[in-house]
Amino acid sequence: MPKKRPQTKAGKQQLKDAEIPVVGAREPCPCGSGRRYKACHGRAAAQAVTELVQRPFEGLAGECDWVALRELVPAATAELTLKGGLPEGVPSVTLATVLPMAWPALRREDGSVLLALQNDTSSGDLSRDLADTLQRALEAEPGSPVAARRVPADGPRLQDLLDAGAPFAPVVHSGFEFWVPDAENATAEVTASLERANDAAIPTVLLSGVDAAYWCETPEKNHLRWVMPYAEEQLLDALARLHAAGDSSLGEGTRLVGSFRAHGLMVPVWDLPSAMGAEECEKPAAAFAERLTTALASDAPLTAEERRARGGLTNRQVTLS
Repeated sequence: MPKKRPQTKAGKQQLKDAEIPVVGAREPCPCGSGRRYKACHGRAAAQAVTELVQRPFEGLAGECDWVALRELVPAATAELTLKGGLPEGVPSVTLATVLPMAWPALRREDGSVLLALQNDTSSGDLSRDLADTLQRALEAEPGSPVAARRVPADGPRLQDLLDAGAPFAPVVHSGFEFWVPDAENATAEVTASLERANDAAIPTVLLSGVDAAYWCETPEKNHLRWVMPYAEEQLLDALARLHAAGDSSLGEGTRLVGSFRAHGLMVPVWDLPSAMGAEECEKPAAAFAERLTTALASDAPLTAEERRARGGLTNRQVTLS
């Protein structure tokens, strides 16, 4: 006969989810149900940690730029628009790549909120983690940071809090002066801290003529990293067609070297000569975008040469997240 689950006795104190301590998986659940923790409240906690959401920013305006700011860009900000408008006492909500001391969020003295994107998170759903941090930041006392915590498994996601119809316009900065409201008049200690952070940042520029393409400068060569919204198999086929035809570069001295996956999207990467700056990338990138659109529209089977090119691109693919 199947075992009967022990029933909670009437009048026994029940703990709320937020009050339940972490215990061993085989120990009795502190909620008083009589079941083991792993079969009771531990189940939801484990599920929240282990279930990875492949595209956490899907459905948000500017999904490709969200991915870029999470994985590629050292210093950038973007104004966020909340559904229903800003709460009283909160003049603005700004997404930032990183914040001082790796804070998940900060409520400034004037009530404005900064939400950090590149922090480590506790669950497999980055969108849910960020939404939880944002909600707590909106309610935090002005002038205080928001600490990290394990998020509720059934909490809201960014898609529930942000206006999907509002534009998402990242601003890439040369440094982290946006951390300080009045950086020009900062103390010597703060100025020194900013200088150290700025020295570690890779110079990065968002191209203006195409979407979500970011030029960056490194000591040996420059690169263009372009987050694309297309389905992976379709994009690989299109890139293979262009590569086999000799049309995958961005001009003399440039080369499509591969791609990586990040948050469910593909990011092709080009090596560029050190002398090729962001402005020099604009026209070649726009021309490549036109060639790519044509290649994406083709449904013809890949030729033998195109299949070889596709295999080479696949072998040079790396998954970041």
